[in-house]
Amino acid sequence: MTSFYNSILGLRAIRQFEDRPVSDADLRAILEAARWTGSSKNSQNWAFIVITDPGQKTAICAAGDFMTPVEQAPMMIALVETPGGYEFDTGRVAQNIMLAADAIGLASCPVTLHRTEIAHAVLGLPDGYRCRYGVAVGSPAPSSGPARFGGRKPIGQLVHRNRYGG
Repeated sequence: MTSFYNSILGLRAIRQFEDRPVSDADLRAILEAARWTGSSKNSQNWAFIVITDPGQKTAICAAGDFMTPVEQAPMMIALVETPGGYEFDTGRVAQNIMLAADAIGLASCPVTLHRTEIAHAVLGLPDGYRCRYGVAVGSPAPSSGPARFGGRKPIGQLVHRNRYGG
């Protein structure tokens, strides 16, 4: 197997980060990977808001539950669906952000913004725009430990042929 394939298998959400900013070069690389993510009909109905200001990070945390990764990370990338956007495409872009971060030695953790009306206000989004997800990004804290594998269902419990149960 290729090292890229092994990176996919080993990717995991990290919730503890070092207290140091992400470099501009690393941020550009991550955003470039996000920009090149495929989307339905190549519509690219998204925008990215990079949040590094501590006050703004605190404010966006009010929009979600389980926001410790955002509190701990030096930045969060808010994934904004523009009009006509699809959640499936947002998930694809989140995964590309996470894979790009991993490829350059950074850690990441996806988060859900359960209260979209708060996210809308905090981010200053125009009408018709929505932010339901974000990705916390930063250097992994030493306490985050080595990658753990396991805890996955056997493939036989997940894969069906032609119809469920088949």
